[in-house]
Amino acid sequence: MADYPPELGWMRIFVEVARLGSFSAAAALLGLTQPAVSYQIRRLEEQFGVSLLHRQHRGVTLTAEGERLLEVTAKAVGDIDALARSFRAEAQRPVVRLRTDYAFSALWLIPRMHGFRLLHPDTDIQIVATQRFAAGFRDQADVAVVFGTRAEFGAIGTLLLPEKVVPVCTRGFLDRNGPFDDPAQLAKAVLIHLDTPMPSPWFDWRSYLTEFSVIRDINAGRGDISFNTYSLVVQAALSEQGVAIGWMGLVDTLLFAHMLVEAGPSLEAPDRGYWLVPPRSASAHSEELSAWLMNEAGKVG
Repeated sequence: MADYPPELGWMRIFVEVARLGSFSAAAALLGLTQPAVSYQIRRLEEQFGVSLLHRQHRGVTLTAEGERLLEVTAKAVGDIDALARSFRAEAQRPVVRLRTDYAFSALWLIPRMHGFRLLHPDTDIQIVATQRFAAGFRDQADVAVVFGTRAEFGAIGTLLLPEKVVPVCTRGFLDRNGPFDDPAQLAKAVLIHLDTPMPSPWFDWRSYLTEFSVIRDINAGRGDISFNTYSLVVQAALSEQGVAIGWMGLVDTLLFAHMLVEAGPSLEAPDRGYWLVPPRSASAHSEELSAWLMNEAGKVG
């Protein structure tokens, strides 16, 4: 006969017939008629070209070939059933979508995620990192953490991390190029910039130095470097490429570990920073995540 591959749709029927030793019992379990089960097993034997079952008065038993086939099909059916159960379990797990920017997700959130998983092991978090927040961003997330001002988000959100910045660099860079006892000395150093497509909504080097009435000589910036994401700014500072503006809350762990050191006076903008914005319709899981974020930011109580 032609060497056609067997139809895998019969695997479960064969496994149940072999397990129960009966066409009728397998039919009842699978919601089929006894003739339908018998016909499908007969088709399977035709495809393999061997007898798989011994038909007896009170049921069926496996032939040697049937035993070999059962060894393969029972494992395959079991594995598929286990996979299906895992798919269903995953589909039933609650997923909370957190929308935020790259800097907050990489430098503040991810180092702390293990703590949330320990508290809420049955809840999955989907982190959506973006630098663009469209007008309807609250409809695209269960919780959002966005950078802005009190005028923008004060009516709907809670200030999670007020903006406080301090110049940062490595100890090695400071020892070789410092000290930077005042911002005028900083203005002569190699500075690492975060590019923005429009006037910066946060402290940048221009606004930082302006706060201290320092005007930088245009020639001083010839060795500066710029990046379009803050994670790269921090990485450049860690690589001793220059001095970066460090946002407290984002570089705290690096300062604590002495991987970076403070290299100048700090500045604060108490009405500006990262805001926790809840969804329009809160759920128990979004409230759990919001409470955890507030607790981690030290804003509870």
